[in-house]
Amino acid sequence: MFEITKRDGLARLGKFETKSGIVLETPALLPVVNPKIFTVTPKELYEEFGFRALITNSYIIKNNPALKEKAQAEGLHKMLDFPGVIMTDSGTFQSHMYGEVEVTNDEMVEFQKSIGTDIGTVLDIFTEPFWPKEETADSITETLKRTQHACDIKGDMMINGVVQGSVYQDLREDCARKMADMDIDVHPIGGVVPLMEQYRYTELVDVIISSKKGLNPNRPVHLFGAGHPMILAFATLLGCDLFDSASYAKFARDDRFMFIDGTYRIADMQSLDCNCPACRGHTLEEIKKMEKSNRERLIARHNLYQITSELALVKRYLKEGRLWDLAEMRCRAHPELLNGLRRLKEHQAFLERTEPISRDAALFYTGSESRSRPIFLRYYRKLLENYVPPTNKAAIFEDSPKPYSRHYVSDFNRVRTAGYTPIVRSPFGPVPADLDEVYPLAQSLFPEIWDRETEEDVERMMDEFIKKMGFIDVREQKDIEPGEIEYDADLLRAKATAAYQFGKESADALFKGEIELIKSRKTGKIRNIISDGEHVLSLRAPDGLYTLRPEGAQRLLKTLPSPKMRCISMDDAVPFVSNGRNMFCQFVTDMDPEIRPMEEIIIVDKDDNFLATGRAILTFDELKSFKKGIAIKVRSGSDDS
Repeated sequence: MFEITKRDGLARLGKFETKSGIVLETPALLPVVNPKIFTVTPKELYEEFGFRALITNSYIIKNNPALKEKAQAEGLHKMLDFPGVIMTDSGTFQSHMYGEVEVTNDEMVEFQKSIGTDIGTVLDIFTEPFWPKEETADSITETLKRTQHACDIKGDMMINGVVQGSVYQDLREDCARKMADMDIDVHPIGGVVPLMEQYRYTELVDVIISSKKGLNPNRPVHLFGAGHPMILAFATLLGCDLFDSASYAKFARDDRFMFIDGTYRIADMQSLDCNCPACRGHTLEEIKKMEKSNRERLIARHNLYQITSELALVKRYLKEGRLWDLAEMRCRAHPELLNGLRRLKEHQAFLERTEPISRDAALFYTGSESRSRPIFLRYYRKLLENYVPPTNKAAIFEDSPKPYSRHYVSDFNRVRTAGYTPIVRSPFGPVPADLDEVYPLAQSLFPEIWDRETEEDVERMMDEFIKKMGFIDVREQKDIEPGEIEYDADLLRAKATAAYQFGKESADALFKGEIELIKSRKTGKIRNIISDGEHVLSLRAPDGLYTLRPEGAQRLLKTLPSPKMRCISMDDAVPFVSNGRNMFCQFVTDMDPEIRPMEEIIIVDKDDNFLATGRAILTFDELKSFKKGIAIKVRSGSDDS
């Protein structure tokens, strides 16, 4: 059972409960343990480093008579002296490295069951990056056949259904969709080690995203063979929940230290700037002079500390909604990783579907790659769809690194009284003055010197926006003399924000009759919207967007066709939701498929009667697959006093 507890776009903090009752927090890394050689013992991995799961190779155990007898006699957990979750590989990687293995899929599944594996693996076919498409497709057919049979015979053991498909995105997505219908517990993405070894990160991005498009969201995604600290933030950003690594031990045997910016041979290092528990108290020269076995153990422990430290940082950034910032920093450690980051621009529309409506943290622009973030696409798309210009003339304010307009207030007043709409030319593209406080515009930091990609993108968007709005473009705002047109800047802002957030039709329903704007005594900013005596909206200070009040929600129900902006509740949950309890996945019958995480949503019963307002946690696709966890955080129920 997998449950999302916190999310940042595709990235997920989750709880994965195994059938033994052990709950594994994700994202998590599983150190690979060679059952014949313990560079670091499984007990140490659990007690010293805090790993709650590991992966070992059942094929090696099966082919070693002594290990096989011991594993079947006392069980894998006792043999390894490890109380956590144990996943076993099946021999697929051995076939990739050394050729065909002399064992069948059925034999490997049954053997993994016999030794008490928590999560077993199908003997799938490793699809090489150089394979032609026809050969790849044939191998996927066999992998799917083996996976389905493994599901039929797995018993109480959980099973890995490995997504294959080489570098062909359509084959990856198709393989993932077919596996989504099987009784699989974890979805590793396989056949990717050669891509990582050859630093082919653009193709790795395509492989992960195409797999994610087809997979069932209620299962953890495991990126096989990914364990270097430099890739953990980026892979988590792409929606991978589990990782594994044998590199900590392999690199140690080769006298190589893993760091966040790469891997370095001890012979080439000039100093050791590391304060991890393994290195603390040792100089580089002391380590070089150690016996081989002692040095290998020290380096392996150092490598593990680097992994655990980075994974803890990934979790912190994920919880704070800043994982994009960390991933962008990490991807600048290597040019090929930077290529992978830039590749995200091609997947921006898919990423937007899970992008939260707003974040607590500011958006930091660190380079042209930041433009791959889905929030750029969403802002401009919503602007074109929902903005209603008050006049047909535009005064363009050039090149503001900060899209918000506080330092332009007097100029805005001047051009408005002359009948112009003030537009700021910002790194997000055109920003009407009436929207300058909504997320992400006022919650972003940009350098004053623009890069070429920003210049080109902004110019294209400005031209498209001006044409679509029917504006007469007046670039030289200094030539505009003040006029005598009366306007209410606060009311324009309030209406424009509602249209941007909910749509034009919704804004008309929320703003009708006599409008009263309640402002903060301290800041003078709008806080509440009263329409014909009804409190319909509250404006949130951190992101400049609205919280939907029950009275406003009921207006929208009369205006918008079902299921627009709705979550439809089962009868069993009606009394609880009406009293302000959160809406859980298993009680939802339908939801607006266009709802994004943290978006305002209205909960109704089967007859479209109002029950509550809240903010969505999951997307429609996720909601369809999850049977546990909160779907909507309810704010106000119809019976909530």
